[in-house]
Amino acid sequence: MLIIKNLIASTENEQALSSTNARDKEILKGVYLQIKPGEVHAIMGPNGAGKTTLAMSLMGHPAYRIKNQKSKIKIDATDITVAKPEERARAGLFVAFQQPIEVTGVSFLAFLRTAYKSLHPNDKIALSDFKKQVAAALDEVHLDETFMSRYLNEGFSGGEKKRAEVAQLIVLRPKFVVLDEIDSGLDVDSLKFVAGALQNIAKKYNMGMLLITHYQRILHHLKPDVVHVLVAGKIVKSGGVALVEKIEKEGYVNLS
Repeated sequence: MLIIKNLIASTENEQALSSTNARDKEILKGVYLQIKPGEVHAIMGPNGAGKTTLAMSLMGHPAYRIKNQKSKIKIDATDITVAKPEERARAGLFVAFQQPIEVTGVSFLAFLRTAYKSLHPNDKIALSDFKKQVAAALDEVHLDETFMSRYLNEGFSGGEKKRAEVAQLIVLRPKFVVLDEIDSGLDVDSLKFVAGALQNIAKKYNMGMLLITHYQRILHHLKPDVVHVLVAGKIVKSGGVALVEKIEKEGYVNLS
């Protein structure tokens, strides 16, 4: 289980603040979440609510600081609250970024091979078999095998970057994944491909997911088990899919 307890966090990076220039502003003000393997949870909320801060704090981004000693982030029995990002990854956490970075000179295949060896050091899979796994993952998100030899995200369209990250999930198989606006920049077809692949991954690999989104459209394809509303750094309401319909009709004002 992924357990988030009383998470209070701020940012020390002015560029990470969209609505104010104040440094060290407390953004998350006590977030509690529990996600079981195979569950899909959605986080929705208005701009500036703290959604991206939540994703970056979970992964240990250095520009974000957990301010409360009582805050806890755990995967099963492993406390990762103050762990380095690579230690969190090895514990089973993965963040799919809102804007995946480009890495010139490192092929998609080489990147995945290195990451896989780090996460699964006891699996001595042959390169030829690993290529087959990567090819199958790319096919599942409707990308062809040529992406294996291309530099990581370089020259990829916005939709291709997001679909490539889903392919990474299929190959690396973390325990829990945080999807930070995975739907941004996706056209209608890409949205369906990505949402369908994520739904299959959650069930097939018993992978827990925290989907952070501004929009309801992806939730029409990827059905969450629980929907949470984040407003001003706190979860103010949780419920089922019916909560999405209520937000569509009434907005966030009456939920805060």
